Amino acid sequence: MSQQATSLSVEVQKGTDQETFYTHCRAAYLAVFRSSLACITSKQQLCRVLQQAGRNPSQATLNKHWTQTTTKLNFDDFCEILKNERPTEENELLLAFKKLDLNGDGYISHTELQKVLTSKGEKMTPEDVDAIFSLADANRDGKLDYAEFCRLLLSTVEQCRVAALERFEADAKMKRQNFGNQLDSPPKTSAPAAVPAPQPPEMAQKTELDSTLKKDSRSSSRPSARSRRSSLSNTVTMAASNTKSTKLAEPTCVQGLYHCCMKGCFFLEEDGGITSLQYHLTVPQTATVYLTISPLNLSQTPEKSSPWMSVDTAVFVVSGKDSKQETNLVCFTESRDKEKYGWKGELSAGTYYLLPFTTGCRLRKRMRKSVSKPVTLVTLTETGELDLTREFRDALSDIFEVIDLDGNGLLSLQEYNFFELRTSGEKCDDEAWDVCKENFDTRKNQLSRQGFMELNLMEASDHDGDPTDLWVTLEAMGYNRSLEMVEACPFLIDLYCDEAQCTLQPVHLETGHRMLNMALQRSITARSEVKTLRGSENVLVYTYRGEHRISTVIANKTNQKVTVHVNNEQSKNCSSSRGMCVFAVEVPARTKMVCQHVLPINESQEWTYSCVESIIPCQ
Repeated sequence: MSQQATSLSVEVQKGTDQETFYTHCRAAYLAVFRSSLACITSKQQLCRVLQQAGRNPSQATLNKHWTQTTTKLNFDDFCEILKNERPTEENELLLAFKKLDLNGDGYISHTELQKVLTSKGEKMTPEDVDAIFSLADANRDGKLDYAEFCRLLLSTVEQCRVAALERFEADAKMKRQNFGNQLDSPPKTSAPAAVPAPQPPEMAQKTELDSTLKKDSRSSSRPSARSRRSSLSNTVTMAASNTKSTKLAEPTCVQGLYHCCMKGCFFLEEDGGITSLQYHLTVPQTATVYLTISPLNLSQTPEKSSPWMSVDTAVFVVSGKDSKQETNLVCFTESRDKEKYGWKGELSAGTYYLLPFTTGCRLRKRMRKSVSKPVTLVTLTETGELDLTREFRDALSDIFEVIDLDGNGLLSLQEYNFFELRTSGEKCDDEAWDVCKENFDTRKNQLSRQGFMELNLMEASDHDGDPTDLWVTLEAMGYNRSLEMVEACPFLIDLYCDEAQCTLQPVHLETGHRMLNMALQRSITARSEVKTLRGSENVLVYTYRGEHRISTVIANKTNQKVTVHVNNEQSKNCSSSRGMCVFAVEVPARTKMVCQHVLPINESQEWTYSCVESIIPCQ
């Protein structure tokens, strides 16, 4: 099978998995709410809808997603929560109970369980403990057969999920509901996941649910006849591409040109956001500049490239200070040659921000598949000493390549601190760096690749071989439990100047930087066809058609929030950054918002972007 055909089949499989996931999300949501655009407005509702999705949320889990400042969660928020809260497995529950079963006979007495559940963790009342026994102690002997109780609990949870799905599949009207209300800033969650404690499915009060359904009875996400009059249809057919553009003309001779390069990486966050380094570019005098960005291939096998090489990349060049009034989009890497995106032009003397960007169409959160046996990170030598496995060393070597930003084979304190900020959220100070240099291999006061390995071996030794913290580091760097980098995309920025020695320095590691969002909006609105939604002349849709992607911005010039329903169902061979064919976008008053980016799934085939935007009237 050809590489293109293999890539397409993988994309189709990924799309199928995602479609199944969203079907389950929809089923659970509509088991509680009448409309997909209805919002979760209380912790009790969140618990109820999570239970309908086959989860058994603990109070710690609910508090993580429903904080003191949370007022509502929409359907997209709910989907993100489900991605991060996997169902409880039977062996996890059994393990928790076995810690209480001191004699190992498979039973726990009422007294023992009451003592633990009413004094530790999420404390239960004696009445709650009695309720558990009334369900599980069938022969009334004062003992809990916890294996049977675990099966009963998980069976009840699964029945909720199956019942919601069956109802959804049987109801044609429900299946026509449209989903998605994605905002630019989804709620942040930082607390660690907790092991769910047993809770009865009847936790949510029926009166509250009935009240919510009555309140939402008039709010359907299917646009009404009136809203269809305020709709806009746009169809663009793009030709198949060989991924090569003649517009990106490299310098005929790089000798004699000043050259600087810098590496970086896009990281996927739990909320679906993308984090990347930002850079300062200093141009001492007016110069002609040739700027490119491309994914960084870490594969050691020439015939096999890294899996993220198809991820689209771009760099936005912004001048001025980091304030709304003083920033200005200068240019962005719009032309393309294979996986490389570039721009050539003249830059005046000054300091610029370089803001890397990817649409997220090909770098997005995947459903995490359970791995029965994760890759081993630490092993014992013949002498009984701890050592790192070959697989872990290979992954660390790739991580070293990514964080060695200037590519000199050594890690400076600044480069190492970007790694520390990414993995632990803290910086290494000068004193700690001096200790590091004393204990690990360094050259020119910088950490070598061998020293980086030694540092990670010390961390493993400090925890007696427990790989927990090592996995935290790996997952922060985009690795899964099979040691595959699936949630990150390293990249390389190259810059050539013909008149002056430009300098490039990393400055920030941020998610959704405001300057990047503003630059992205301006790049779309300045090069777009703009249309108004019929019947609403103050709501505009800008559609940018580039060489390799289509992007849209919605501008709301009214003095109130508008909700725009977006339907891509007639598109062919397309992948949207929203991850859905049908969704809704809330645009605040007097605001512009990026609606979506669209790329072809298979670039060797023709692709058609067909989108209908409709205003959903306020109820």
